[in-house]
Amino acid sequence: MRLVESLPVGYLAIDADWQITYANAAAERFLGRARDQMVGVSLWAAFPDNEHNEFGRVYREVARTGQSQSVEAYYPHPLDQWFQSQAIADGAGIALFFTDVTDRRAAQERLALLARVAAALAGSMDDGGAVAALPQLLVPALGDWCVLTVVDDDDRPADVGSWHADPAQRDLLARYAALRLAAMPADSPVARALLGETVVRSAADVAGLLPPGEASELLAQLAPTSGMTVPLRGRDRVLGVLTFCFGGGRVPVDPDLLVARQVADRVGLALDNARLFRQQRKLAETLQRSLLTRPVQHESAEIAVRYAPAAEAARIGGDWYDAFVQPSGALMLVIGDVVGHDTAAAAAMGQLRALLRGIATYSDAGPVEVLRGLDASMAQLSLGTYATAGVARFEQTPEDAERGVTRMRWTNAGHLPPLVIHPDGSLDPPVHWHGELLLGVDPGAPRTESVVTLQPGSTVLLYTDGLIERRDGDLDEGMDRLREAATELAGTALDELCDQLIARLVDGQPEDDVALVAIRLLA
Repeated sequence: MRLVESLPVGYLAIDADWQITYANAAAERFLGRARDQMVGVSLWAAFPDNEHNEFGRVYREVARTGQSQSVEAYYPHPLDQWFQSQAIADGAGIALFFTDVTDRRAAQERLALLARVAAALAGSMDDGGAVAALPQLLVPALGDWCVLTVVDDDDRPADVGSWHADPAQRDLLARYAALRLAAMPADSPVARALLGETVVRSAADVAGLLPPGEASELLAQLAPTSGMTVPLRGRDRVLGVLTFCFGGGRVPVDPDLLVARQVADRVGLALDNARLFRQQRKLAETLQRSLLTRPVQHESAEIAVRYAPAAEAARIGGDWYDAFVQPSGALMLVIGDVVGHDTAAAAAMGQLRALLRGIATYSDAGPVEVLRGLDASMAQLSLGTYATAGVARFEQTPEDAERGVTRMRWTNAGHLPPLVIHPDGSLDPPVHWHGELLLGVDPGAPRTESVVTLQPGSTVLLYTDGLIERRDGDLDEGMDRLREAATELAGTALDELCDQLIARLVDGQPEDDVALVAIRLLA
């Protein structure tokens, strides 16, 4: 017995009747009991939870088979510890060698928690639902309940999510979270955390800061004993606070604070990235829209335009639309897309759009000559860019005016064909339209026009590929979806038609920029 007495691991000898016959010093230390409180006592009486837990199942199996086994599991109150136990058949009884692995398990759980948080943050923190769900990941590992406070783009804090380990308390906590910020004074733990301080306080201290009212009453019902507030730091500011509260006399210890700070740092950086993304996307969209002027209004036609930036990144792109009147009174619609998705593409788009406008309004030429002039100007000015473009000119001869019809002349420099919806809701066959070489390749490339006669009430839609192109499909599939949706929406108002096409085809999340210009001929 001198050997087992000197072991750093706990040892219990169990006889065939499940009586504890020996306990070493390490067993006393791990179990918090003197050996005379264990020796001579049944294993099931000394540790009653073993009757039904994993430890008891393994011990019985070893006694029955004589085959040694290991088990690692949690033993509840009054031990509240994780143990790793090796059960070895010893004659008619068994020998148990065990050690406390609570610290190791806690470290593993903390790493697992950080991994879950990292996985959650890998998604979009610009999604309010994803942000609000964060407390669910942190309870009960870091507290019995948690409230998440986030500072919005106007520097106003708001509690956006909460979670309680006890389902019966969640509505109560949600109500408290809705009221507490308005009731808290300037020296409250949340206010101090918003200034960058980690605060650990007793619940009594916090309750003493709240004025009489519903928030104070709700906190009393939640009955925490202590809490900690941890700032969510971004790159140059605090973007929120995580509040953790504990019941049952529990007080946060250093490992709790360490993990809470690690979680808070990850959340703060994710919120900061989302904030920067929103700012950059807003800037990109504002810049893009500033380059796209309002379309001309025409007495014989209704015109609508739309622009939707890509949802996946704050990108400035080269998509553009235009609509203007030429000196002869003809109405010209333009759609184009410069190769690239960056500031260079946006700058090139602005140049090409202005050049095309100038050429078309000075020369009063048709679509082919306008694109020839643009291609030649691009070469002369060494713009060094490529672009697709489609130009449609709507004109009437005196005879056309008498008949009430309009001719559309169309030329296409590598762009998608127009979508023509006739007054009866039928669509013009796409085979009528032919694409030719994109701009910026060969200024001498031949170009041709297509001509179609349109009745009053006809609708023509010009669009960029972001409307129909998907990573998991080809342009033909996208074109089929567009034609199907246009057939269903043919009778709707022009603005509604444009909005619904975008809603149906990109569902508010375009993978690429979307630009479109639509015209409906009036009677």
